[in-house]
Amino acid sequence: MPPELRAAIVQDAATNRVLMLAWMDEEALRLTRETGDAHFFSRSRQELWRKGETSGNTLAVEELREDCDGDAILLRVRPAGPACHTGAVSCFAPWLWRRVAERARERPDGSYVAGLVAAGPGAAARKVGEEGVEVALAGASESAELLVEEVADLWFHTYVLLASRGLDPSLVEEELERRATPR
Repeated sequence: MPPELRAAIVQDAATNRVLMLAWMDEEALRLTRETGDAHFFSRSRQELWRKGETSGNTLAVEELREDCDGDAILLRVRPAGPACHTGAVSCFAPWLWRRVAERARERPDGSYVAGLVAAGPGAAARKVGEEGVEVALAGASESAELLVEEVADLWFHTYVLLASRGLDPSLVEEELERRATPR
């Protein structure tokens, strides 16, 4: 008989960003409480696992709360590295960032992203500059369609630049939030 599982919502204690959703059985919950490291139950492998045991991207638990009816758990954590297996800070990162980060990390043959990353951050930076000029030119034109297409190219290449430098877009989001906070 499979163990009774509860949803475990993992949230960064410093930023409040939701990092991932996993599953916990009673053993995972006990080990998490005892060690302070997040443990989960893998539904696909049908086994207990400690987050970060192979990647090193552990989750130090600062707070653990059960919901009102006890069928879900909130873990507020201090992550040591990205929470998502794709290399993104959060499993809820935009799909495009997850794809770019995966291609930058795995470098599959024939991948445009892999080739640009392999050429070094300067290559991606030049593409961002080129796309930025194209956005400005499209913005001065009457074509909304062209502007959308060029902004899409700029955002894509900005993701590639961030990936080539090992940076997550969440850092940009945090900087924008910092700037928006009244001083």
